[in-house]
Amino acid sequence: MSTQIIITLPDEIYQRAERFARLANRDVASILVDTIQLSIPPVSGDITDLEPVFALSDEQVLVLTELQMESAQDARLSELLDRQQSGTLTENDRLELQTLMQVYQEGLLRKATALSEAVKRGLIEPLS
Repeated sequence: MSTQIIITLPDEIYQRAERFARLANRDVASILVDTIQLSIPPVSGDITDLEPVFALSDEQVLVLTELQMESAQDARLSELLDRQQSGTLTENDRLELQTLMQVYQEGLLRKATALSEAVKRGLIEPLS
């Protein structure tokens, strides 16, 4: 299934996509679809059920600014990344690594959004 949308791109972005499409002997639409697909990481259903950060109380936002991966998950992620670096990652390890990377990326995005919201509300000072 596909959903058709209409977007307005800056001329320079469209021209870059058009040049790349010509180089790859493909149409611009397929280049843009692939680019978007590769650029936006998958998001688990669990995170989409969370309350948006802007709707949280000041206290809840501040708690999220300190969000960290669980220590056991963090240790396992480090171990799997070391195995990947040394070339000893099994197929099961690779799948586990993908899952843990998704957990890490979603947490990092949630934390960054909370930091931005906390600055916007004046709860913390912006980084300089």
